[in-house]
Amino acid sequence: MPTQLALAVCIFPRVCPTDFQGPIELLSFLDPQAIVGLSDIFPTVPDVSVKAIFLGVTSEPVQGSSGPKFVPDRTYSDIKDGEQFDIILVPGGLGTRPGVLPEVVVDFVKKQAPGAKYVLSVCSGSEVLARADILNGLRATTNKSLFKVITEDYKEKGIKWVPKARWVVDGKIWTASGVTAGADMGYAFLRHLAGDQFANAARGIVEYSIRGQDDDEFAEFYGLV
Repeated sequence: MPTQLALAVCIFPRVCPTDFQGPIELLSFLDPQAIVGLSDIFPTVPDVSVKAIFLGVTSEPVQGSSGPKFVPDRTYSDIKDGEQFDIILVPGGLGTRPGVLPEVVVDFVKKQAPGAKYVLSVCSGSEVLARADILNGLRATTNKSLFKVITEDYKEKGIKWVPKARWVVDGKIWTASGVTAGADMGYAFLRHLAGDQFANAARGIVEYSIRGQDDDEFAEFYGLV
């Protein structure tokens, strides 16, 4: 029986759906229900599964920055003391800015990140991690269109922002650049959890074209390097 990891996807008003949907599309191959019968189409069956739970500020449908509304599985206030998620995924979007993002999201990240096995962010989700003091002294990246703003806002925290990177890994912290980079990080994270053979088979099903960790044209696009 695969070891099951609990994944919390942090949702909030004006979140960018592609930020979390990219990684989730790939990690969905590790869903406990998906793993049943995988031996017919995958060369190896992983010894780990990932169960995603979508958390909302309320139980009401959430309107992201684009597309239809979506319904959270649980709310942040539903999380009981002592309940710990193995993986935290923090997407970005228009709703991450100070004064816009509900403080309950930052509080959740602060409480959960120390005990989590992995903490992932996409786009300006790294700003949420920075605000929660998760990135202090670590290497990280973020959306290049916001790079100068975010790095200036959190310069006192000693974060080693990497301007040219599709994603960055520092210990258990994984941060991706803007929006579509979340899928690139998601594929690398899938490889990390399930191995090359399984990840490559999943890549073939979704017809995902691999981009490397440093394959980042947008650092030059925004004059960051």
